[in-house]
Amino acid sequence: MTKQIDLEAEIQRLLTEHDRIAEQGVTVQRRENVLVLGGEVESAQRRDEICRQITARYPDLEIACDIGITRTQAPAEVEEIS
Repeated sequence: MTKQIDLEAEIQRLLTEHDRIAEQGVTVQRRENVLVLGGEVESAQRRDEICRQITARYPDLEIACDIGITRTQAPAEVEEIS
């Protein structure tokens, strides 16, 4: 268990300290044998870069990239509330 926590902490540190990532809003959780990256970033390119960097650094881990994209523009249609 401690080894898993250490790995999650190491990946979290990489996410915040890596010069190409520097992302504090991404979480790391273990679900069974998969490491899940979650949270939201401002673009698909940023999400892809984060997933690419983590996968390259940890090629033997199964990683699921469940990072969403933050909507930065106003919605194109009106939301109806009933």
